[in-house]
Amino acid sequence: MSTIIPIVNHSHHPLPAYATEGSSGLDLRAFIAAPIPLAPLERILIPTGLHIALPNNWEAQVRPRSGLAIKQGLTCLNTPGTIDADYRGEIKVILINLSNEHQVIHDGDRIAQIVFQKVEKMEWQLVDSLESTQRGEGGFGHTGKI
Repeated sequence: MSTIIPIVNHSHHPLPAYATEGSSGLDLRAFIAAPIPLAPLERILIPTGLHIALPNNWEAQVRPRSGLAIKQGLTCLNTPGTIDADYRGEIKVILINLSNEHQVIHDGDRIAQIVFQKVEKMEWQLVDSLESTQRGEGGFGHTGKI
């Protein structure tokens, strides 16, 4: 059973769709009036022309596309970017060029993917200490290289 998400499409591109039966993400396309050059290490906010209304307790995550990352060195910053259930603005993608070459974004380019996730709300319980574990405070590579 699918969850229905209202969407407004101000672009002339088709709605995002799953590429295969097993796909988790739907591709987002650039909605721009003219090509946008992107120099090495430059970042830019790319509009998609899409607006969505998520149900409460859902989020949308904007993630990089692996093919774009490996082939052109383009990826998303703030990844995954979170779209909250109460946001109604245009979905935009923060792209960065991590390659050593200039890249160009064209209208209709598939620039990112969007994945939907159910969110459970939590409440804080203030305590004086936490239950100890074998790991404890070990983090940031404490288990070694491999």
